[in-house]
Amino acid sequence: MMRIIAKRTLRVFWEEYPDAEEPLTAWYREVEKETWATPAELKEKYRSASIVGGSRVVFNIKGNDYRLVVKINYAYSVIYIRFIGTHAEYDNIDVEGV
Repeated sequence: MMRIIAKRTLRVFWEEYPDAEEPLTAWYREVEKETWATPAELKEKYRSASIVGGSRVVFNIKGNDYRLVVKINYAYSVIYIRFIGTHAEYDNIDVEGV
């Protein structure tokens, strides 16, 4: 099972954007049960996810209204939440650097 650090980041976001709570909670519950060993295994389930440099993965949340960037350590089954935001906010970040 994957360990996700830190759910608080998601909670803070959905307090500002309440329509994101249900999709983020669903994403969290699904992903914590996964056992991905490689990016290819992740893509088998989440075909719309984008694998980018720096071990980063970008997930589309709520019908692509929001973007979630995580860093995954496959060897230790740990996911670090690096960014959650709107498309406009996402466009202003260096996805490989967050």
